Amino acid sequence: MKLPVLTGNVKVLAICLGLALGMVGMGYAAVPLYDLFCRVTGYGGTTQTAQFDPDQILERTVQVRFDASRSRDFPWEFEPLQREMTVRVGETALAFYRVTNPTDEPVTGIATYNVTPFKMGPYFAKLECFCFTEQTLGPGESMDMPVVFFIDPLMDEERRMDDVQSVTLSYTFFEASDSRARNLAERAPAATGR
Repeated sequence: MKLPVLTGNVKVLAICLGLALGMVGMGYAAVPLYDLFCRVTGYGGTTQTAQFDPDQILERTVQVRFDASRSRDFPWEFEPLQREMTVRVGETALAFYRVTNPTDEPVTGIATYNVTPFKMGPYFAKLECFCFTEQTLGPGESMDMPVVFFIDPLMDEERRMDDVQSVTLSYTFFEASDSRARNLAERAPAATGR
């Protein structure tokens, strides 16, 4: 059986369709590939999650600042209960954020997060965080939500980290039905531990 030979306009159409399908495929592949890149490199301030506390606590300290924001259409009030704290590298620390639902109906939210400077991403590890799951608040309800974290002592072995004296942990709350928030939260780094 002989395959038909494409000629003229049919050949151009086949090439254009192939390119269009390739671009759509690359568009869908870009998000998971970028997520993988961020997890591996810590680029974009992607933090790590951990199951175990570090083995050592160093004398070196880092000033940790806390930031809170919410999407434009999200009704909750959201703020850190402390603006900053000094943490020894390797020391487990506890911080709290407060959320309030000022509406007259239940609302479910989910938080995304990052750290700056971005190069701190691989060294900022969370043991417990409200950002790991959706949060639901009833009408008028408030809640103080914990974040348990540490700065990995491996940071001290990296010369490129010598200039880091402070880091900012930022959270943004979205309504859980917001597909952007759900996608970001599902792409959070997998748990690591030693």
